[in-house]
Amino acid sequence: MPLLLAKRALRDIPVGGVLEVLSTDAGSERDFESFARLAGHQVSCERLPDDVLRLMIIKA
Repeated sequence: MPLLLAKRALRDIPVGGVLEVLSTDAGSERDFESFARLAGHQVSCERLPDDVLRLMIIKA
């Protein structure tokens, strides 16, 4: 679900804009990296306390 919501949010962000996603889904890092590679976006992932992932997506 986090990936679907992020895809929708990216529609409204200009090229070069950054979308921050917080997720507790363990598979999010892999899913977002695959999505970014296919879409041409850049993504970075940081692990926060309590098993939260912070994903930063730079729109291409």
